Amino acid sequence: MAATKILIADDEEKIREVVREYAEFEGMLVTEACDGMDAVEKVKNGRFDVIILDIMMPRLDGYSACKEIKKYSAAPVIMLSARGEEYDKLFGFELGIDDYVTKPFSPKELMARIKVAVKRHAENALEKDVFMYDGLEINFTAREVKVNGKKVSMTPKEYDLLFYLVRNANIALTREKLLEEVWGYDFYGDDRTVDTHIKMLRNSLGEFRSHIITLRGMGYKFEK
Repeated sequence: MAATKILIADDEEKIREVVREYAEFEGMLVTEACDGMDAVEKVKNGRFDVIILDIMMPRLDGYSACKEIKKYSAAPVIMLSARGEEYDKLFGFELGIDDYVTKPFSPKELMARIKVAVKRHAENALEKDVFMYDGLEINFTAREVKVNGKKVSMTPKEYDLLFYLVRNANIALTREKLLEEVWGYDFYGDDRTVDTHIKMLRNSLGEFRSHIITLRGMGYKFEK
């Protein structure tokens, strides 16, 4: 099993030394950053399993560093702070941090929190429900679609229709079936609802529009 790689960013050298000592004792690999800017640069150039950020740092504070880091890494983030106010914690969680530890802290407790964060992240990655085909990425859990890395904005029904088509890829689906499963009601003779949304969906998918095949006189299918 590969060693856990952690990044500890804190302008207090003593804090970094303590974290390094305990983490290395646990068999982890440690990289240090002395401020927020340094942390961002290290994340850009390396892969980490967990990132520990102090809030009050020079050049770039922990909150701002976290925002930048989230653009390059999905690794769990643990915030360190001498301030334990509820507002600080809530703001951190809104940014997507995984845990919040108030200084002074127990190094042993921090190690335990690191292990929990890494384990949870690994489990979530296994459960992540994602379909990828060339440059088309569909994240069912997050209800997010990307075409060549660029997020596509769709209506709720476009998402529902695409997800159903993809989950039933290569299966011929009648308009009646699509109405029943996606819209949740029986077909009453008006197939324009499905056709209109298929047209919108194809426009949203751009170069991948050709994967939605029209079955003349019947319906549609998503072809991989």
